[in-house]
Amino acid sequence: MWCCGPSYQLHRGVEREEVMSSTLVETVSINYEDFNESFLTCGTCLCTFDGGEHTPKLLHCSHTVCLHCLARIVQSHARDDGTFRCPICRESIRIPSGGVAALPPSFLVNQLLDLMQRQRREVIPKCSTHPAQELLFCESCDLVFCTVCSSGSHQGTAASYQHTVIPLSIAIKRMSEILCYKANECYSKLNEASDAVTHEIHQLDHAVDSTFEDVNRAFQGIIDIIEERRTAVINSVKKLRDEKKKVLTDQLDIIESERRKVQQECDGLQYQVEVRNITKKIAHLNTKIDSVSTLIEPRENAFLKFESKHNEAFEDIQRTIQDYGKVVTSKTFPSLCYMKAKKAMTHLRSEVVVHTVDYDGENQLIGGDPVDAEVEEEANGEATETQVIDNEDGSYSVFFTPSSAGNHKVSVSIFGRAIKDSPLVVEVLDEHNPDIVYGSKGSGKDQFLQPVGLCIDENEFVYVADTGNSRIKVLSPHLKEVQHIVGDALEGRSVTGITRTPTGSLVFVNWRKKTITEVTSSGQLLSQFTHEQLEEPTTLAVNSEGEILVADNASNSIFVFLPGGKLLRKWGTRGNKPGQIGSISALSTGPDNEVIIADSRIQVFSPEGQYQRTIFEAKGKSPRGTYGGLFLDPKGLLLATRQERNNSCIQVFDFTLGSLIFTIDSKEAKLKRPSGLATTVDGHVIIVDLGNDCIKKFRYM
Repeated sequence: MWCCGPSYQLHRGVEREEVMSSTLVETVSINYEDFNESFLTCGTCLCTFDGGEHTPKLLHCSHTVCLHCLARIVQSHARDDGTFRCPICRESIRIPSGGVAALPPSFLVNQLLDLMQRQRREVIPKCSTHPAQELLFCESCDLVFCTVCSSGSHQGTAASYQHTVIPLSIAIKRMSEILCYKANECYSKLNEASDAVTHEIHQLDHAVDSTFEDVNRAFQGIIDIIEERRTAVINSVKKLRDEKKKVLTDQLDIIESERRKVQQECDGLQYQVEVRNITKKIAHLNTKIDSVSTLIEPRENAFLKFESKHNEAFEDIQRTIQDYGKVVTSKTFPSLCYMKAKKAMTHLRSEVVVHTVDYDGENQLIGGDPVDAEVEEEANGEATETQVIDNEDGSYSVFFTPSSAGNHKVSVSIFGRAIKDSPLVVEVLDEHNPDIVYGSKGSGKDQFLQPVGLCIDENEFVYVADTGNSRIKVLSPHLKEVQHIVGDALEGRSVTGITRTPTGSLVFVNWRKKTITEVTSSGQLLSQFTHEQLEEPTTLAVNSEGEILVADNASNSIFVFLPGGKLLRKWGTRGNKPGQIGSISALSTGPDNEVIIADSRIQVFSPEGQYQRTIFEAKGKSPRGTYGGLFLDPKGLLLATRQERNNSCIQVFDFTLGSLIFTIDSKEAKLKRPSGLATTVDGHVIIVDLGNDCIKKFRYM
């Protein structure tokens, strides 16, 4: 229905009637649009059938689908048995040997197409008030009118500068083209959605089939176990039967043998005339009767039955079967899931946390989703190894260790579908600032004077050898001062090494007094000893056996003592060759009680002192630099602080492989002269900064 008149306007496809209206009614024998939508449009892609790409094909379920849709469905969703599902009724359709093009055409639809082609004709809208006048459309005013109704207000030279007037038939055609373009765009999105949903249904069918197989396989295993037990019980019954039957059969054989003997005794008796012989046989039979009487009772019994209630096995099996296996599913909606990145730094384990939600936006509280993640450098596309950890609370941690600074793209998908904001760009910083800095130069509270070493107990309390103040400063896990340990053994500003024993006590060495002292964590003296061969003991370590290893720089040797001070062995040879020892600056032990020694190199020896390997040695004819501290963490990473003339650094090695993983420059970490160090359970390392008279806590993994 079209209306004309000065007060009738068409605003962006919406009709509005104000004062008056007139109606133009177009009547044809067939309503083309309705008929086309109902009968001549493919129900899958919503495109009109034609004689080309959208040729109508008749399926044996009586539905008609265009050739383009059938080719697309078969290409992506064909089954292994040579069939596919009708997109309308889901009935299985067998693919002809010639492909979907060989399916029969829909003759009815083709005839209707021909009919509509003949019936369709272009209609020029006319004014209902002035039938001879063609309706016009002003694009500037969105107004439909004829020249008579408008009284010439949209005509003339002056008006043409202000109004763009075109025939309504052309305006309708243009609007129809825009409508078709938008509709096709919408159809394209719907097709994409249909493909995605259809693919998910296909995946669901495969998942169900796979789950059925898993369920059958799992329960078949239980059935096999039960069948094996049933067979064993039946075999046990057969064995008992055979044993009992053999005893009874043997008894029958004895009875039969005795019967034959009696028969032989009686044979010819009627012809016997000798009374003496008869009397003798009677006496013999009397004896036989007494002996045969023992054969009357069966030597075995027929009692045999099966019991299944003699213990709780049946209830245990029933309870176990009821709890055996579960079907895991998920309501996670990937496109609403999101992720957040934590601060990322080069060479350190970085984390992106993925949070899952359902279709309604509710947070998921359990894990189990198949989460896949990839991380690559944005600059060169180089992939970085990732690890996905299920936190079992609806969130997942994506871990990666970037080797270089710059933007990294983190792509995450669930069920193979990308989550929101994937890929996420994470900026990796090339800086290693300490999380905590504690202490300053001095002798008061929260101050140090030439601290050289430290150790950490199982509760993460920190014990720092505050050498210049002749004390051990005890700090809480948050690096708050707890107490000071003092005593004669700490006097002389000469404690240069401190460590812990497997029992939790502290052991430290005083190089001036040449003493090794063991105290409790609160400072109570447990033992103290020295040895006549000790000349310049500088550092020490304790292995898993509780043996105390003391490095002596005067003799370039390692002394091994029992806790009470008994010398077990001494070994070491002065020199710079592999297996020889220079000026020892740091000492540690390995997981198998290997001895790790650092001078200008890092070498590994057996507990008895045999050279095994060199982990690190600076290149050059006269390598400079020494080590200030060594520590082997529980994950097999060997951390070392190295001091050189112009620069210092923190090195992280793989102890097993003996390879350098990464190095942190002391300028980056703002370390002036790094010395002793130890790690915490949360991936941090606490380092003594001898040059700044403080300790600093860093994240290293």
